[in-house]
Amino acid sequence: MKYFLTAILLLSPFNDLDKIARVNKTKKEAREAYLNGNYEAALNKYRYLTDSLQVIDDDIRLNIANAYYNLADTAQAIDNYSQLFDSKSKTVRSTAHQQMGILSSKNKKFEEALDHFREAIKANPANEDARYNYELMKKILKKQEEQEQQQQNQDQKNQEDKKDQEQQNQDQQNKDQQQKQEEQQQEQNKEGEGEEQEKDQEQQQEEQKKEEEGEQKEEQQPKPQEGEEAEEKEGEEQQNPLSEKLEEMKISEEKAKMILEALKNKEIQYYQQNKRKPTKRKDPKKPDW
Repeated sequence: MKYFLTAILLLSPFNDLDKIARVNKTKKEAREAYLNGNYEAALNKYRYLTDSLQVIDDDIRLNIANAYYNLADTAQAIDNYSQLFDSKSKTVRSTAHQQMGILSSKNKKFEEALDHFREAIKANPANEDARYNYELMKKILKKQEEQEQQQQNQDQKNQEDKKDQEQQNQDQQNKDQQQKQEEQQQEQNKEGEGEEQEKDQEQQQEEQKKEEEGEQKEEQQPKPQEGEEAEEKEGEEQQNPLSEKLEEMKISEEKAKMILEALKNKEIQYYQQNKRKPTKRKDPKKPDW
């Protein structure tokens, strides 16, 4: 067996042994830098392994993605994690999905994060970190849904309140407008009543003035004597049945006046004619009868 191993070493080229030594040394240096938090140096070492030494290793590619993640280079981290979703190593595949879930949750993409945590659990059921993050993300999504529902309810309530407020404002405007119209109508009615009162006052003043003028005229006219008053009263009493008779005869007062005037003229003529006739002198010795 010793001779067989010695033969293999003798047949292997020196460069391959040197490459293996450099790979192992670089891996060790990269790991130490990563654990010490020197992610920039660790990244350079890992990139040297993949680019210069042509090392194909999913663990190294995962460490490159982790270094980018710790350096806050999100775009490079996502690109490198995504390339490991088809890794043959279930641990690498699970870790890549877990880290993508963390990045998605930081970007508030909670549903996307939940899917990545679910895939991480499927790839490696023993990944307790992925399981914890999965349960935590479900709670966050449930709370987000409740908040969204509350916001929708609040928005709907605000819209209804806004409509109610607008309707109240409209009703108030209509009420104010109606009240204003009623006040204007009342003012117009008051103005009309004031004008009527002024007219009534003016009319009363005119009537009072006429009465005062009539009283003054009556005071200025001479008072009739008792005989004249009796004659006037008798004339008034006779005038009423005379008017009734004229109405029965269908003769107007004007026509009756004309007839009376004519009769009066005839009486005057008759009186004048009789006055001109000579009369015998009365014998004082004879009695009147």
